[in-house]
Amino acid sequence: MVLKREPTASFHSVRYILRVLETVSQHGGGVTETVIARESGLPPLHLAPILRMLRREGYVERLPDGAYAAGASLVLLGSDATRRQALEAKLQETLSALRDTVGAAVYVSRYIDGEVRVTQFAAGPRTPAVREWVDFRSAAHASAAGKCLLNQLDQNGRRDHLARHKIARLTSRTVTNERQLFSRLDAQPATVPVLDLQEYAVGTVCAAVPLSAGAAVGCLALSLPVEHAHRLRAAAETLNRRAAPVALSLTF
Repeated sequence: MVLKREPTASFHSVRYILRVLETVSQHGGGVTETVIARESGLPPLHLAPILRMLRREGYVERLPDGAYAAGASLVLLGSDATRRQALEAKLQETLSALRDTVGAAVYVSRYIDGEVRVTQFAAGPRTPAVREWVDFRSAAHASAAGKCLLNQLDQNGRRDHLARHKIARLTSRTVTNERQLFSRLDAQPATVPVLDLQEYAVGTVCAAVPLSAGAAVGCLALSLPVEHAHRLRAAAETLNRRAAPVALSLTF
């Protein structure tokens, strides 16, 4: 499998965030914003929102003199013994906060060993998770998360997946023609959320955005009951803006 082109970069790109974290980590006693900008190569206009996000997520902290140092989340991830447990706990905390912000169940999906897998999610009584009435591994052609993952593969990778998981009509809205599906995937802008308007399940709408982190193929998704479909696009845009901390978790 070969990955497609990398999504259009922005100040939320994980590569930029990692540069900032590397700079902070190299200065154990704290480092000023000016030095971070110089050593990471990021202009202040782009650096400021990254630092705000990293502070909010606990990866960096601001010292009394205004310098930045490694935060508790980054310190925990530096220990092999606690890395996985700390990462999963931090990601769950981030997903729960995002669930409450968008008012929808949220999911992290990965493409691992040729299969679609939901690796973590946050739902609740007022934000129920979508009912998996057809195995998500067999429904990549119909779900927002699945299409978002397929969109990150090249043509051969997509064909390989669909050769193992045949396209099936799940609802009257499901696209069942491979050429039409691929055409829609190719026309999907990298920076625009992928939508599922009752293609996977009647009564449910979904959205997904890619998580760009090196060679990892992942996405962040949400689902809403169809009666809340009017909130889908706004929720998806919020999902897109808040994807960086989740994408960061895929790099450790």
